[in-house]
Amino acid sequence: TDTTHTDILVTGSLRRDDGTVQRFLTSLAELHVRGVRIDWGPLFAGVSPVELPTYAFQRERFWLGADTAESAVDTWRYQISWNRLPDLDTPDLSGTWLAVVPEGDDEWAMAGARALAEPGRASVRTLQVPCDTDRRTLTGLLMDVAGSDDIAGVVSFLAADERAHPTHPALSRGMAHTVELLCALTTADVEAPLWCVTRAAVMALPTDSAPSPAQAAVWGFGRVAGLERSERWGGLIDLPVHCDAQVLRRFVAVLAQATSEDQVAVRPSAVLGRRLEPAPRTGPADAWRPHGTVLITGGTGALGAHVARWLAQSGAEHLVLLGRRGQKAPGAAALEDELTALGVRVTMTACDVTDRAALAGVLASVPDLTAVIHLAGTVRFGGSLDADLDEYAAVFDAKVTGALHLDELLDHASLEAFVLFSSAAAVWGGVGQAGYAAANALLDAVAQRRRARGLPATSIGWGTWGGSLAPEDEQRLSRIGLRPMRPEVAVTALRHVVGSAEPCPAITDVDWETFGPAFTAGRPSPLLSALPRLRNSSDTMAMAGERSGLRRRLAEVSTADQDRTLVDLVREHAAELLGHHGPAAIDPTVSFRRLGFDSLTAVELRTRLNAATGLRLPATLLFDHPSCRAVADLLRSELLGDHSGSLAVPSATEAAPVGAVASDEPIAIVAMSCRFPGGIESPEDLWRVVSEGREVLSGFPDDRGWDVEALYDPDPDRPRTSYVRTGAFLHDAAEFDPELFGISPREALAMDPQQRLLLESAWQVLEGARMAPTSMRSSRTGVFIGGWAQGYPSASDEGYALTGAATSVMSGRIAYALGLEGPALTVDTACSSSLVALHLASEALRRGECSLALAGGVTVMATPSTFVEFSRQRGLAPDGRCKAFAGAADGTGWGEGVGMLLLERLSDAERNGHRVLAVVRGSAV
Repeated sequence: TDTTHTDILVTGSLRRDDGTVQRFLTSLAELHVRGVRIDWGPLFAGVSPVELPTYAFQRERFWLGADTAESAVDTWRYQISWNRLPDLDTPDLSGTWLAVVPEGDDEWAMAGARALAEPGRASVRTLQVPCDTDRRTLTGLLMDVAGSDDIAGVVSFLAADERAHPTHPALSRGMAHTVELLCALTTADVEAPLWCVTRAAVMALPTDSAPSPAQAAVWGFGRVAGLERSERWGGLIDLPVHCDAQVLRRFVAVLAQATSEDQVAVRPSAVLGRRLEPAPRTGPADAWRPHGTVLITGGTGALGAHVARWLAQSGAEHLVLLGRRGQKAPGAAALEDELTALGVRVTMTACDVTDRAALAGVLASVPDLTAVIHLAGTVRFGGSLDADLDEYAAVFDAKVTGALHLDELLDHASLEAFVLFSSAAAVWGGVGQAGYAAANALLDAVAQRRRARGLPATSIGWGTWGGSLAPEDEQRLSRIGLRPMRPEVAVTALRHVVGSAEPCPAITDVDWETFGPAFTAGRPSPLLSALPRLRNSSDTMAMAGERSGLRRRLAEVSTADQDRTLVDLVREHAAELLGHHGPAAIDPTVSFRRLGFDSLTAVELRTRLNAATGLRLPATLLFDHPSCRAVADLLRSELLGDHSGSLAVPSATEAAPVGAVASDEPIAIVAMSCRFPGGIESPEDLWRVVSEGREVLSGFPDDRGWDVEALYDPDPDRPRTSYVRTGAFLHDAAEFDPELFGISPREALAMDPQQRLLLESAWQVLEGARMAPTSMRSSRTGVFIGGWAQGYPSASDEGYALTGAATSVMSGRIAYALGLEGPALTVDTACSSSLVALHLASEALRRGECSLALAGGVTVMATPSTFVEFSRQRGLAPDGRCKAFAGAADGTGWGEGVGMLLLERLSDAERNGHRVLAVVRGSAV
């Protein structure tokens, strides 16, 4: 659909664990509200419609009327104000600070860097960033400058460089280098908070000069960074173009004060904090009345169609709708007919607004233009803060480049309205929207700059228009308190703000009781402190689930009740985010991925749990602890200092320090598991088979797609045949319980059976050691597997073929499924692979690289190729039996199976009370 620019609507009649009639009807409803004609007759057979309301005197309104829409609009409007902050003391900075400045002679940036050290107590190191630096180079520079010292704070002046980036011209160097700096600080393990300093990026006072759009983008980016990297984010500080001594003293005071203010403008007269507040209606609707010719970029899209209808009904005489595909866009012909029927002339033109020459040509053909509404661009969710610059540039190209072209080409007073569709993401940020928030913040500054030149401009920070996103995205936003707006009501809001005194209003429907506590869970937000609905409940908002209170409640109950309370807490929030009726729908042992969580809802759950517990949990919470049970164990350890978890490992889970273990420390085998031919499913079964001398050889298996009849031929020289037709086969090798490991049936089918057997054997060996496999998560347990690919045809299932067949995944999948954080290696040294794996595991334990180790090997022959190959070499024993060290030896015999050992340093095993089955005194390769 991306290639053909075709809009499609997809729904399904059932989902995993949800195949009920209710699910089917919900899917039909999704189609119905998107305009698909549904024959409801079979569902309502014998039923006739009645008029609403069913009770004649029940005065209940079912549709929004004009008065209701106006009332809703009044509660949706917000604006930004700047509040004077109390006079700040000017304490000295202490510790070591890092000033990051652009390369060159930027005296403004250097003056700011010098101001950090002027009080005399702080040690300031200055890093100049070359104009062509990249993330890797910048990481190296940071590591060189920071060294091993603790850095108290990082202050970046990079945003001041407004020149175009050499390889991503849609971005300024300042914007690009700020993104790279934040990512490089994480890679370089510099945990100090980052403060980004800009020069005239915001208009905090009426007397301020017009803001810099390029630097305003950094403020949009920073608002998202404060949400996603709250523990490593200091804030945003805007300084004037000319900084006197008083400004610089106040600047240093903001850095030195341990306050929560993180969006600050420092001016000669005051220090001001950014605030969001309700915006009163300043005048009647229709302050600007459309007339003449109005141009809409993105005019054939969903939002463009709503705006075009409003313009047609409000007095516009000619609508010029621009889009990349023009009249070929889906639904364009129907929209043109609809608008024409309303009495307006419609011109649909294919034009890429990022092409300045093409756009100039279109504008030249419309000499009587009275207004422009710029909607072009794509809403972006799920973008990583760590995305490469290509992704950021793509967002800016779609959203910003066209707006800048319009601003340049329409720099004259005859235009009556210049409207930019911005986003609420630029107002307060949004998880997964770093590039999108930055691009829209730039649009807001463009509008302010036009107003400063005496030209009309309005940039509207919209919330979500109903129907503009996929239903699941709208549902997700609704669950966090950001409700989609009915388009007809949003248009009513549009009428109020175009032509009003406020250049950058925000229009969005927010349930602050839901959104506010979640938004402030990671860090306090003075930005929202001026909102009455939050100010009245500031105690709740400041710490929705104070840690001490929850800790106190947990301390008063038994261990079992503690576990139950915390698991229920996680389940409750997970159910709300996924739209379930209650926590009973959430299985605490099932992985979040299988429950339906994606990267965005994972961060949202983390944010909710921060609010509920008072903890500051990392954004990677659900990836490191991928089930409700695992998260509950972490909460218990953080709140109560109890690191045992609900299913504790009765052994040390931390690796010994390097050098703390003797190089000749014996290695204990504390548990074993296996699966071998002849129905052997445990070491005890193996011993019985050996002691009883039972037969385990059998003919070729008939469930692997082998042509058994054609495969056998007693002639050892006949191609593509085997002169042996017996072996030791696992006839139940295909049996597997994927649900136990959180694996879908489709992925399980694509997995090499060797991977499946290894997973089950790893589970069994841990149970044999009386350790709950689910409790091993985050333990320093290594995995060492001997094995090689056997040609399993998983390539037929695209998307899982690579991991299904890769030998490296044999060990990696065990580590991933159980959450093990020790080394994970797969060894292929042919027949000695398992022994070499055992050797490497023992050495890793002796070196302190892990505290426990799984060592094993596996073979399942997916194809008969080994029989065929060795038949040509005449290397097989005709009866399929090895006769090692015997005079009758006449070749090898092939067999299958899996074996797994759990290893531990002997001293640890004895201290932890583990049964020692055997000891490995030494090994060598």
